[in-house]
Amino acid sequence: MLERLQSVFGPAADPSRAAQMRAYMRERYEFLGLSSDPRRELTRQVLAGTAKPTEADLLAIADACWALPEREYQYFACDYLRKHAKVLTPAALPAVRELITAKAWWDTVDILAANVVGPMVAAHPALVSTMDEWTAPGADLWLVRTAILHQLRYKADTDTRRLFAYCARWAGEPDFFIRKGIGWALREHAKTDAPAVRDFVAAHPGLSGLSRREALKNVSAAPPAAPPAPR
Repeated sequence: MLERLQSVFGPAADPSRAAQMRAYMRERYEFLGLSSDPRRELTRQVLAGTAKPTEADLLAIADACWALPEREYQYFACDYLRKHAKVLTPAALPAVRELITAKAWWDTVDILAANVVGPMVAAHPALVSTMDEWTAPGADLWLVRTAILHQLRYKADTDTRRLFAYCARWAGEPDFFIRKGIGWALREHAKTDAPAVRDFVAAHPGLSGLSRREALKNVSAAPPAAPPAPR
């Protein structure tokens, strides 16, 4: 799989675009220069005719992709894990944790949080205790962001109490990605329960301005007035 991946991605490299992508990512990583749509088409070519992977396959491919310098290989691994997240059991979470914390930046962490860790926790509720551990005081900030965002796709199934507890616990954290993550998670939950998010923000003046603005971006300042009682 890795040889096939490199033989498809490598010849499609665009050095000019790679330089732009590297600059956008603050020179943190090397790039081939594959933008999203072409990369997804190439990914389909790589995976065409391949068998459904086992958990061991998924983790081995992800680990190999993380060892390569160009960021597009990590994106491939994230997409592959997302596509087959139902295959992953609780035993895979330590390996996924390593992917989150190695070469960590928002572009891979956010995909893994919402589309890999989230489905894993939903399928295996015992993993909720690990999310609690990831938001404990002193935890790695990328794990904190992952735990805050892991329910991003849960909608009505969101454990609101836990989401709010995580956000309150880390409300005073100055890190931009934590503040942005809190706001994003609350804004997404507001699509399901805007009054609860509005009340939470009002009750927590310690939230950063960034978190508050993000959380309330699509929430009215006050609930609509009740219609007058019929006479």
